[in-house]
Amino acid sequence: MAISDPLGILASPLAIINRFDEQAAIEKIVSIVRQHEVGRVIAGLPLNMDGSLGEQAEKTMSFVGALGRHIEVPTEYRDERLTTVSARELIQGVRKTNRNTRYDAAAAALILQSYLDAAAARRPDDLDPPN
Repeated sequence: MAISDPLGILASPLAIINRFDEQAAIEKIVSIVRQHEVGRVIAGLPLNMDGSLGEQAEKTMSFVGALGRHIEVPTEYRDERLTTVSARELIQGVRKTNRNTRYDAAAAALILQSYLDAAAARRPDDLDPPN
């Protein structure tokens, strides 16, 4: 799990939540959403390499649907293909001495950062003078 700064510019790893117990995972996420006053939940969607929905994507969508019934903020999906690989390469490039680093939270930050970057590209520049 990752979270952005209040301005929605930078994503940072926050926590790793295992889904062994789906209800406990939902309760933990609901708690984090409330505690951090989250305005939108971005869920990584593990698409197949050809872009199709596979079994894991279906499970993710089911979980996010269940989560959505417990929170009052919108949820969106973001393609997460290869984010764990990218996170592993990024962390290994920075921390050559720590091979035990968890990659899931870093991958979540990459997914969220991708969303934030796309959202920033859609926003009008605050510095442009009005017409």
